[in-house]
Amino acid sequence: MNGHRHTISHELKEHVPFTVFGTLTGIVIMLIFTRLHLPHSVSAKLFWTLHPLHVLLSAIATAGMYRLYCKGSLVATVAIGYVGSIGIGTLSDSLIPYLGEVLLDLPHRHAHVGFIEMWWLVNPLALLGVGIAWFWPHTKIPHAGHVLLSTWASLFHMTMAVGETLGVVTVLLIALFLFLAVWQPCCTSDIVFPLLFTGKVEPCGGHMADDKSGEAVEP
Repeated sequence: MNGHRHTISHELKEHVPFTVFGTLTGIVIMLIFTRLHLPHSVSAKLFWTLHPLHVLLSAIATAGMYRLYCKGSLVATVAIGYVGSIGIGTLSDSLIPYLGEVLLDLPHRHAHVGFIEMWWLVNPLALLGVGIAWFWPHTKIPHAGHVLLSTWASLFHMTMAVGETLGVVTVLLIALFLFLAVWQPCCTSDIVFPLLFTGKVEPCGGHMADDKSGEAVEP
């Protein structure tokens, strides 16, 4: 248990820079959208493009982390990769942003639950991600891309809900919700959740863990 806590704490700290960078890019994009007065339909199209891609990368990272630390069965890998990507991805991209929209009283708020509203796209991509991780269990690149896509998906979820103008306080609060929507859920999905099902915290198969990514490399 102490080993798990140490590994999880280390991985969360290592992935903070990804999340901060993603949040900053999200704020810049949001300000550009507001300045150009782009219609909500643009945010909707971007959300429904980025959210499924986020689920794909999340499944690769989640199942990949599990495969690196425990050579479990295909059934276990599918279950962990699917639940981690769909469940926590929905929390990150939809439910936390929606909570922010409600608290900020944004005029066009809506939950937009991807695996239900676009079940025919989101669910197969989650399974595809698990399949990729089964044969190519890596975490560093998928997690970095996952964080950026999650930030932008959460952002466009919120820009769908905003009105014509945004005040400074609203922008700062949206930035806070973006960080919270991405860092804890994404790191929970990619790192904490799969590690809960491993019997040990050293990577399996005689590999060593990269100090910064948790990705296995040959010794």
